Amino acid sequence: MTAASKTEQAEHVEPADSSEAIARDITTAIAEQRLPPGTKLREEALARMYSVSRTKIRAALVMLAKDKLIDLVPEKGAFVSKPGEQEAREIFFVRRILEAALVREFIAKARPEDYARLEEHLVRERQAIIDNNVQERSILLSDFHILLANTVGNQVLTDILMKLAGRSSLITMLYQSSRDASCSSDEHGEFLRAAKAGDVERAVELMEHHLHHVESALQFTEPAKADKKDFISALLA
Repeated sequence: MTAASKTEQAEHVEPADSSEAIARDITTAIAEQRLPPGTKLREEALARMYSVSRTKIRAALVMLAKDKLIDLVPEKGAFVSKPGEQEAREIFFVRRILEAALVREFIAKARPEDYARLEEHLVRERQAIIDNNVQERSILLSDFHILLANTVGNQVLTDILMKLAGRSSLITMLYQSSRDASCSSDEHGEFLRAAKAGDVERAVELMEHHLHHVESALQFTEPAKADKKDFISALLA
């Protein structure tokens, strides 16, 4: 479970079987790469999984389609999105703008315990990289950015970043080489040191560089193959 999903569970008051809750749960599964790009989301299977009507499932799918996390194809059904190069470029462009502002707010509001929590998170990132746990490291690398937003306490910004993180996870699953994960974690550490020292401009520069580095490492000519052995994918296949 991502740090963001834990926060949502603590704050969310809607019923667990509401369309909104189902949409968030599927969003988390996409962000955690448990639903690979191109997976067909069958209404009947989802209705059984959540013990709800297909009407609620359809409403959840419409929400996900609005956020561009899935594609609703007439006569064929709903599929986890497979973003192309242009969309990937646009997503990282938006992330650089948002997260530059996020960094400034984070440094203004972060307390020692917030830095301690992020440093503990970095340890987990590096361990997942050492263990070559691809799914875990992807979750943790993405969650680092969500933890920054949680610290700021702006729920609107957190929600936007959660959606962008979900789409970014799809992009990196398709196009990113695994050798860049270690660099990403190192860049997180360098950013955190600058932020902790109160060097706002340096921290903003490092975050922008980090996101640009992730984007520039995407290999659009040779997309990576998604892991099709996920249990949710098998259930919905």
